[in-house]
Amino acid sequence: MTPACVAEGAAWLAGQEPRFAAALELTGALPLRRRRDGFEPLLSAIVSQQVSVAAADAIWARLRTAKLTGPRKILGATEEELRACGLSRQKIRYARELAAARIRFGELRDAPLEEVIATLVAVPGIGRWTAEIYAMFSLGRADVFAPGDLALQEAVRLLFELDSRPSERILRDMAAAWSPWRAVAARLLWAYYRVAKQREGIR
Repeated sequence: MTPACVAEGAAWLAGQEPRFAAALELTGALPLRRRRDGFEPLLSAIVSQQVSVAAADAIWARLRTAKLTGPRKILGATEEELRACGLSRQKIRYARELAAARIRFGELRDAPLEEVIATLVAVPGIGRWTAEIYAMFSLGRADVFAPGDLALQEAVRLLFELDSRPSERILRDMAAAWSPWRAVAARLLWAYYRVAKQREGIR
């Protein structure tokens, strides 16, 4: 994915769905949000689970200051050192499981999406949401969505004027209509969430 891809996808979505066109009027150009692949962004995604964006940013900053963002560092750190950075006991276990998994990240770059997700969710602490976020931002896949994301659910509720947040299953079904640009639809919905709620929905 490149900025040109995001712009192309946004234009396609706006042509398919008037609500997306209206949202784009509010959000302006969408960010690429491309990240490196490998261990560090997955560890960052684990840090982000079930906490606010602000809390995740603070924990991540402490981990970086302590130079505890690589697999060897995680495996060599004491539980006290990791807890001092803000990680819960459960997330410490997940971080260590990821560090010990020895995933061959380079091989995931060209692997089919479901193979990427299957490889990642085999690691304790990495669910489908984390795997989909990784595929979207670190691998640059254009046609992946994360319907389990609460900010995306809330953005869809607001934009589509639904009575309640759609479930993960319902939102996955809705997102099928946004293929082959589902990752751009996600970026648009996060941008709309930011405008509508005046806070970030994704790191």
